[in-house]
Amino acid sequence: MRTRAGREPDTEAGSKPDSAVVRDALGVGIAVGLSGFAFGVTSAGGGLTLLQTCALSLLVFTGASQFALVGALAAGGNPLTAAAGAFFLGVRNTFYGLRLSQLLALPRAVRPFAAQWVIDETTAVTLAQPTRRAARIGFTVTGLTLYVLWNLTTLLGALGAKAIGDTEAWGLDAAGPAVFLALLAPMLTTTTERAVAALAVLLGLGLLPVLPAGVPVLAAALAAPIVLYVEGRRQGGTRNDAQEEDR
Repeated sequence: MRTRAGREPDTEAGSKPDSAVVRDALGVGIAVGLSGFAFGVTSAGGGLTLLQTCALSLLVFTGASQFALVGALAAGGNPLTAAAGAFFLGVRNTFYGLRLSQLLALPRAVRPFAAQWVIDETTAVTLAQPTRRAARIGFTVTGLTLYVLWNLTTLLGALGAKAIGDTEAWGLDAAGPAVFLALLAPMLTTTTERAVAALAVLLGLGLLPVLPAGVPVLAAALAAPIVLYVEGRRQGGTRNDAQEEDR
């Protein structure tokens, strides 16, 4: 059953109370938003100024890409290579946006502002909702909570970097990748997806000692076309064998 506007009614079977959506969204937003402190410390420890660190969180606002950028710069990587690696990590948000634009169906005037919040966490919360109303609430609450907390803790982390000292000794530089992996792991539901992830890890870690900082991240992007090519060849061979048997 659908309304005249073609939207799914919020009272349909399987709907979720607004309070439950808000609770879940706040949980994700707060838990991940606090890791902005680790980014602030890592960025300041890597040589970026307070203004540069805060500008990255305010304008870029995609944790994995931010950590990749400052990590590559701290390791002495070329700024262009570091930026390219961060860019390719951020490209995934474009694909998220394509899906969320259909699901949320936001007014045209709101979309440019909502695009700033299209990240792993908001996508995960939004896609988990059963209705459009719940999806909009989840997206808004997660995005707002995470954006405010991430930027606030980034500022606090950058200001407190000198007091903390060596970020590697505290392990704070691993907080961003750990959060990203925790969000990614449940989404790897097929054998192909797991193969792509595994090969990307092998490429990234294996090339880390021999390539300049930032380049292994770019090389890891080759995992998807390689796995898809092998999968296509395998399926093609299976079809050919089936045709031969039919003859």
